[in-house]
Amino acid sequence: MRGPLATIGLVLFLGACTVGPDFQKPAPPKVEGYAPQPLPTATAKTPSPGGEAQRLVSGSNIPGQWWTLFHSTQLDGLIDEALKANPDLESAQASLRVAQENVRAQQGAYFPTVGANFTPSRNKTATGALSPASSSGNPYYSLYTGQVTISYVPDVFGLNRRTVESLQAQADAQRFALEATYLTLTSNVVAAAIEEASLRGQIDATSDVIQAETESLHILQRQLALGQVAGADVAAQEAALAQARANLPPLEKQLAQERDLLKALLGRFPSNEPKARFDLAGLQLPQDLPVSLPSKLVEQRPDIRAAEEQLHSASAEVGVAIANMLPNISLTANGGYAANDMSHFFGPGTAFWSLAASVSQTLFDGGMLHHRTEAARDAFQEAAAQYRSTVIAAFQNVADALHAVESDANALAAAADAEGAARTTLDITRRQLALGQIAYLALLNAEQTHQQAELNLVVARAQRYADTAALFEALGGGWWNRADVAAETPVR
Repeated sequence: MRGPLATIGLVLFLGACTVGPDFQKPAPPKVEGYAPQPLPTATAKTPSPGGEAQRLVSGSNIPGQWWTLFHSTQLDGLIDEALKANPDLESAQASLRVAQENVRAQQGAYFPTVGANFTPSRNKTATGALSPASSSGNPYYSLYTGQVTISYVPDVFGLNRRTVESLQAQADAQRFALEATYLTLTSNVVAAAIEEASLRGQIDATSDVIQAETESLHILQRQLALGQVAGADVAAQEAALAQARANLPPLEKQLAQERDLLKALLGRFPSNEPKARFDLAGLQLPQDLPVSLPSKLVEQRPDIRAAEEQLHSASAEVGVAIANMLPNISLTANGGYAANDMSHFFGPGTAFWSLAASVSQTLFDGGMLHHRTEAARDAFQEAAAQYRSTVIAAFQNVADALHAVESDANALAAAADAEGAARTTLDITRRQLALGQIAYLALLNAEQTHQQAELNLVVARAQRYADTAALFEALGGGWWNRADVAAETPVR
């Protein structure tokens, strides 16, 4: 017994050997902030709708349903619908299940393969060349054979362990790809709603301008009939009205396209219109903005986590390539019964069995396995570079969003001041015109200036909402805190 036991012990000992590099998780970047100088802790404040100061809270956690901070029940409802019906999210969930099943399938290689076979046959011996196979001398005979076959490939050098490790890393990468899809979907719905609100505000402002320009034209036409103004003044007003009307169709086209985008995000066809409508007055600007520590960002961004798992998979593939260069050991066992009659199937002399082991080693393949191993190492270097690129891009996204939040507050303050000054100038110009102190063209210039200031104010206000949502997306969206979509359990 010592010989077989020693052999089994040697196989088990070698089974603990796993060739190839053990994956080391990349360390977080050694940076302390997102800008050369510390960012301000609060943005500028403007005494106008959407002009509240926003506080940047370093190290604060991000809620899983961050969009609820805009306090819009209509927005919350649309995101709930999108999470249930968007086909991209369903596709990502199915891809994760595929990856997990591939892991489970590969894990089956840890166990022996057992097969059973039963073969009944009716035969005739060529008596002119061979003696009859049956003891009775009858050339006709039946043969019933039943057997069980067991085959097992010990994972001596860790080929299967590294393969499972690679597939598991790919499944984890797909898990984070699902989180990225979830984050992108929710962010796109929020962005579409904000853009719709912005366009509706611009359309309302343009419509007000058209109404005011139309009333001014009617006044000038009456004054022209009385000889109080020149025809050039009427023509200038007609041109201004035409220009104002020309600004409306592009905005209406953008609004229609934004609604089509929103319907697509909800998994609807263009003809299936949602009831929800968005305007800036129905959205509340979040005032406390979390700013994750740089060391935490690599854990929060799903694209970084997915790139890390791709790096892990590439590391395991190096081990797979090395293991393929080493000897391959297989064990087989076969046993069963064979008889000429089913009634004697388990009788004396009908049993048979065999035990076999084989070791195979490639001696020459033209360098194929060597170059595959080198390719796997190069693929690991490629994945490492892609990981670093993903990290740098993520930090850039956060820095851009933080700069935008700060600049948006200043831009809104400037736009509010400009609109107020333009409105005051317009009021003064109208009074001066009524007193005959200025020509009509001065009023026309004041109206056009005020029109543009109103549109700029709407756009600046909407931009604060949009860039606030972009900051939440850049920081990872709080997927680790979410509870509205069931998380898939990783395979281990």
